[in-house]
Amino acid sequence: MGLLRWSVQIHKWIALVVGLQIALWIVGGLVMSAIPIEQVRGEHKIADRILKPIVPGDVIPLQEAVAAAAQGTVQMATLGHMLDRPVWRLTGSGTAVMTVDADTGRPLSPIDETLARAIALWDYAEAADIAAVSWLETPPGEYGRPGPVWQVVFADAGRTTLYVDPDRAVVVARRSNTWRFYDFFWKLHIMDYDDGSDFNHPLLITAAGAAIFVALSGLILLVIKVRRSLLIWRRRSSGRA
Repeated sequence: MGLLRWSVQIHKWIALVVGLQIALWIVGGLVMSAIPIEQVRGEHKIADRILKPIVPGDVIPLQEAVAAAAQGTVQMATLGHMLDRPVWRLTGSGTAVMTVDADTGRPLSPIDETLARAIALWDYAEAADIAAVSWLETPPGEYGRPGPVWQVVFADAGRTTLYVDPDRAVVVARRSNTWRFYDFFWKLHIMDYDDGSDFNHPLLITAAGAAIFVALSGLILLVIKVRRSLLIWRRRSSGRA
């Protein structure tokens, strides 16, 4: 009896602690399933631009772009758009990227504030004005990457924030109050209260293991209790007979 009583007490205390996290898992799952991921990512606020196809013969060749960027060798080169203009994006040693105007051969990286504003406005589908533009050497955690980066904040209800890569001259992250709300519950859900990127850490594994223990021990205790109740009922029935 003493062992059973202690087992019940241990089960109750662990269930009390783990139960709160289980509730947070359920609430987090509800939030993440209720909000469309497209809204979280801000895809509904991306402007639908029709870009003219790039004719290779109309732009400077790769050799000229590499020379304009003053790079001896490149590991990767892509021809794309910046606003409505063709650009070469050249990846040199490591992850360094240089953007070159494919019409004029003028190096664009790192872009200035004026160009960062233009890129953000080109990407943004709504009519709100820009509230603030900041050059950040150390971006906030919501950016999720190292700096530097241009941060462009729009004066809309969702506080839409676009992060423009100064080397690639493109929007690389979109944040809003919807994203921040979702991210808050995501961090609670995976129990990573720092940047929300690690869901294999010991705390989460321990909590999941404890939840399994509570479920299994509860099932065992339920079987024991039902068995005891059944035995008591049989004894009482035999006594009446």
